[in-house]
Amino acid sequence: MVRMRDGALLATDVYGAVPEEPAPTVLARVPYDKNSRYVFFDKIAERFTARGYVVVVQDVRGKFRSEGRTLGWTGEVDDGYDTLEWITRQSWSDGIVGMFGDSYYGFTQWSAVSSQHPALRAIVPRVTCTTNAPGIATYDSGSGRQPLWLEGATYQAQVWVDNDTYEFDVDLSRRPVVAAYEEAFTAIGKRSAGFDLIVGGIPLAPYNGPHPYDARPVPVLHCVGWFDNLGIAHMRDYTELAKRPGWAALQYLIADTIDHENYFLEDAPATPETDHLTGAAALERMLDSYTGPAIDFFDVFLKGTAEPDSLPRVRWKLGHEGWRTSDTWPLPEATTTELYLAEPAVAAGKTPGGTLAPRPATGTESAEWRYDPDDLVPSAAADTFLQLRDHVDERRTLDRDDVLVFTGPASGRPFDLAGPVHAVLHVESTAPTFDVFVRLLDLAPDGTARLVVRGCAQADGPGEVEVALGHTGYRVRPGHRLALMIAGSDFPNHLPNSGSTESPWLTTTPKASLQKLRTGSAHPSRLCLTVLPESGE
Repeated sequence: MVRMRDGALLATDVYGAVPEEPAPTVLARVPYDKNSRYVFFDKIAERFTARGYVVVVQDVRGKFRSEGRTLGWTGEVDDGYDTLEWITRQSWSDGIVGMFGDSYYGFTQWSAVSSQHPALRAIVPRVTCTTNAPGIATYDSGSGRQPLWLEGATYQAQVWVDNDTYEFDVDLSRRPVVAAYEEAFTAIGKRSAGFDLIVGGIPLAPYNGPHPYDARPVPVLHCVGWFDNLGIAHMRDYTELAKRPGWAALQYLIADTIDHENYFLEDAPATPETDHLTGAAALERMLDSYTGPAIDFFDVFLKGTAEPDSLPRVRWKLGHEGWRTSDTWPLPEATTTELYLAEPAVAAGKTPGGTLAPRPATGTESAEWRYDPDDLVPSAAADTFLQLRDHVDERRTLDRDDVLVFTGPASGRPFDLAGPVHAVLHVESTAPTFDVFVRLLDLAPDGTARLVVRGCAQADGPGEVEVALGHTGYRVRPGHRLALMIAGSDFPNHLPNSGSTESPWLTTTPKASLQKLRTGSAHPSRLCLTVLPESGE
């Protein structure tokens, strides 16, 4: 146990702490039980200790064996500092520490950066971001706000109650929606303070030190998933820091075709042989790409046994093709292509006929679609943390009469997306506040429809809304087509809109509404892609 400044004891494991001489340490601070199969730190530690590192893994405050209040995203700056200080005082430590890990234990790395402890020399945040605390923007929604992330609220209700984690089903058809969670809290006799803050609209302030962007710079290896549900925010961290003096020269990027739980596009949908969360052999294979780049990075910035120029500044995977390297991202040779939404009048219903055109049509065209809180559009995956595990075929969703679909022509040659994607939409609604969900899909010749990127925004009135869909590296193969889908809901990933000024958590009678999209030269709704000028053959 490691004592924090307020006396709380945090459960901590140390691997490989018998080096012949003091060695650098790799630290991870996790809320998911440091000894669980889910985080597999026994396997991770084997990889790091074999290369001469000490590994320290800690349950964060209020989780599993650690003492203290259970409220995520609070206290991590001070607890990170105190843990770093404890490490530097151990006989096996040479006073140099790096941090590693996914998601929340990527966030604890940024919290340690905020603490500005001098021992912290490098971090490897994976599938995470600086802004994933409840109540602050999880990702850039473009020009609008972000619709409420119901999946994130469920995570709070299950993970951040007390030291344990509670798995329970939530009947999200209940009205008000919050009643379904109240039933669960009554059943377990406890509740989640973090969930209550979300429902109350009270944001957490995760950094009691400077925001990480304003802290002392350290080398960062950003490990991004093109299919990660935090990918938009993670790429925002990378692109923002790459512009900041002091930080820019220390930014490194690896972008893989993975989702939040490290399932690969090339293996999707997962099988028992490729599912690393259930299969030991699959886990061992996954660990090669999971830990290898981090070890090489730490060899440079913790051990000094390799030079920085031995590392690619940017290593990214082009989906369905393979790995590429570059000095910068976005790629200097990439260009922006705009495809305009056309023929909106036939964009909904069975076999939708909206098109993506190189130029806007003359004048104005429009289409309407209905938002019905009793018939919500299904999410691309019931659990977006596992987007690629199932890799759902969405063709049935495209045929709904409450979504608009605009499809491009079949590609005659490979067509490579490499960079940010966004949509600019001219929309309005009969509701005072409405949500716009956008998905870019790959339509195969056999009719299957698979997600490439997605995004959403919330608007308060008519006008132009920009929806950020994130960055990607993706090959559209010959014979395939791109399709842009627009919807008014995304369930169960996002909380259904109330259709009124009532809280969507508390309303008992959510209202249907009618949305309108305008297109044409006067209202140039469009899809903006970043593409490589010379796609591979």
